[in-house]
Amino acid sequence: MANVATDETFLRKALELARAGVGLAAPNPYVGAIIVDDAGNVLGFGTHTYDGVKHAEVLAIDKAGSKAKGATLYLNLEPCSHQGRTGPCADAVIAAGIRRVVACMEDPNPQVSGKGFERLRNAGVSVASGILKQEARELNEAFAKFIRTRVPLVTLKAAMTLDGKIAPPPDNIGVPGWITSELARSHVQQLRHGHDAIMVGVGTVLADNPLLTDRSGKPRRRPFLRVVLDSRLRLPLESRVAQTAHDDLLVLCSFAEQNRMRALQERGIRVEQIAATGDGRPDMQAVMRRLGETAITSVLIEGGTLVNWAALAAGVVDKVFLYYAPKILAGTESVPFALGPGFRRMSDAPRVRDIRFHHFDDEFAVEGYLSNPYGEGN
Repeated sequence: MANVATDETFLRKALELARAGVGLAAPNPYVGAIIVDDAGNVLGFGTHTYDGVKHAEVLAIDKAGSKAKGATLYLNLEPCSHQGRTGPCADAVIAAGIRRVVACMEDPNPQVSGKGFERLRNAGVSVASGILKQEARELNEAFAKFIRTRVPLVTLKAAMTLDGKIAPPPDNIGVPGWITSELARSHVQQLRHGHDAIMVGVGTVLADNPLLTDRSGKPRRRPFLRVVLDSRLRLPLESRVAQTAHDDLLVLCSFAEQNRMRALQERGIRVEQIAATGDGRPDMQAVMRRLGETAITSVLIEGGTLVNWAALAAGVVDKVFLYYAPKILAGTESVPFALGPGFRRMSDAPRVRDIRFHHFDDEFAVEGYLSNPYGEGN
C-alpha cells in the first residue's frame, strides 16, 4: 500500500487529528496518528493532549492492539526517541510490530530530530517522510521556536484601515466603532485560540477596556494568559480585565509602587517587575524570556501602537497577521499601526516573507513571517 496518493490521504487524516489538540497539548507539540492495514482499514488513531499524557502513536497502538503488527503508522511528526513523561514512542512502535512509518516531518526538538527515524530503521521498520511537510511545520511552528530557544513564538496582530491606521484621533477614544467586520473579528478568536497568551499595553486597556479572552468556544487545557505591559501600574481596578482576573492576568511593570502592586494582587492579578529599556518601558526581550520560563509557547500581540513598535524594534516578532478594512481614516492625528522613531533606513525595515492572504468578504488579512520559527536559513 506504499503509494504517494494513499500516503497523502492518511497523512491529511493524521494532521486533522493533530489539529484537534490545539489548545490542549501545549507546551508539547500537536501530534495525530493513525494506523492502517494493507487493505486501507483504520485500526487505531490518537490525538495527543498534555493532560492525557500518552502520545498519539501510543494511543493509536492501544486501539489497534495486536492488529498493529504488519500495519502502517501515519503521523505528522517523527516518533520521539527519548524518555520524557512517557517512554520513547519509537520503542513502542517497534514493540507493536508496525512494519512501516510515514511521517510528515522530523521532530524539531534537538533531543529527537532524526533519532526516532534512525531507531526505527535500525529495527527494520520502513520509514518515509516529507509529504505535507509544510502543513506540518506550520502546525507546530510555536513548538519548534519554543523547544529550540525557550522563548515563545510571537505573532503581531492588528486591525487597520488601508492607510495603516488602527484608531481615529485620541479625542474619539471611547466612541464605539470597529475597524473590521464581525466576520474578520470572528476569525481573530480562532487565532487567539491557537495561542497560549495575548499581550497588550496598558494604553489599549485604558482606551478600549477589552476583555482579552479566547471566545472561540473551543476547549483549552490551561487558561488563556492575558498579559498587560504597564510600566507604572496604571491598570484600573475597575477595568474588565481586572474585574475578571482569575489567575489568568499577568501585569508586567518596570517600576513597582508597592501599595499599587498590593491592590492589584488582592484582585487575583499577578504582578511582576521586569527589566526596563532606556525609556523606562518593559524590555520586550526580557518579557519574552520571562513568558518562556512559564512554558508559554506562543504570544499574540494585539496592541497598541507603542507596543507594536516596541516589539518590532526589539526584534521579537516572528510573524504578523494584519487585518485590513476598505476604509481610509487619513490625517495626522489618527493612530498609526506602530508609533515610534521608525526604522531609519529601508535596509533596516523587517521584511515579511512567505506571505499568505485571507479574505473576509471585502476585507482581507496578510499573514507572513519575519523570522523562521525553525531557525533555518530563509
